[in-house]
Amino acid sequence: MSVKALIIGSRGSQLAKAMVREFITPLSAANPDQVFKQRTILTTGDKDRVSSLQALGKSMVSVFATQVEEALLRGEVDIAVHSLKDLPTAPTPGTLLAITPAREDPRDALTGTPWEDLPHGARIGTSSTRRVAQLKNLRPDVGTVPIRGNVPPRLRTARELGLQGCLLASSGLRRLGMADEIGTDMDPALYPPSPAQGILGIQIREADSHLLELLSPLHDPDSHAEATAERSLLAELHGGCSVPVGALARVADDLLRLDAQVTSPDGTRTVRASTTGPATTARELGEQLARTLLDQGAEELLSQVRATPPGWENA
Repeated sequence: MSVKALIIGSRGSQLAKAMVREFITPLSAANPDQVFKQRTILTTGDKDRVSSLQALGKSMVSVFATQVEEALLRGEVDIAVHSLKDLPTAPTPGTLLAITPAREDPRDALTGTPWEDLPHGARIGTSSTRRVAQLKNLRPDVGTVPIRGNVPPRLRTARELGLQGCLLASSGLRRLGMADEIGTDMDPALYPPSPAQGILGIQIREADSHLLELLSPLHDPDSHAEATAERSLLAELHGGCSVPVGALARVADDLLRLDAQVTSPDGTRTVRASTTGPATTARELGEQLARTLLDQGAEELLSQVRATPPGWENA
């Protein structure tokens, strides 16, 4: 009797396909008798690389993740692979975040010119609200140029425009085999990444909990704790993927340290805080640190962003 193939769905970008390959390879090794097939879903954000995010609905979730989730709920795919930082902190009804695979490099990367060699008045490609705000905080003289599209076209556009580089996720460049494009991996103590950056979001239908056993060999408890802390902090701040919140959790010897920063859109103000505790209390640590940030004035900075529709959050 033949085994029913499980369909794994994702966006159609080169990076999304690379993430699925990264996921399928060890999954197939752990389940040699199971057949897996890859299917891509062309989303609104992938079809339209010209319109602004505002014109598309102002939400990364609406232009990217939603259509993949809809395919999952319709039964067109059995497992959905996302970049976890692109998923809302509240689960979509009928879906379940199944496992957390081991994290790739969580840092942001500056391509092209190394950070220490950026000239006065340099121009950097990024439209991410967080990246722009943090860049203005560290280097007010540096300008930014919005660039949309998948990673290779962004790099090509940056060169065509004569920019000194782009700010991108280091994990994306590494997954695409393009680590040689990295001029500087940004220090997360000064330039904290987006919550859950570098982590895959593996999603199944809530009714298909039997798939958890099949997926369990790929689950990484430390990455799960880090993602939980960072995403619970973001949820408590009532933020999304387009607010200037940077956060990074790290687990060592069963202890989790969480650092977070909220930056004003113009980069002139920051609120920073950190906490440490047992990794088993990751959710509580994230919520507590969010409240600390709010007590220190983060709400005023976040309200500035909410008053103006946010820009693009780069992958």
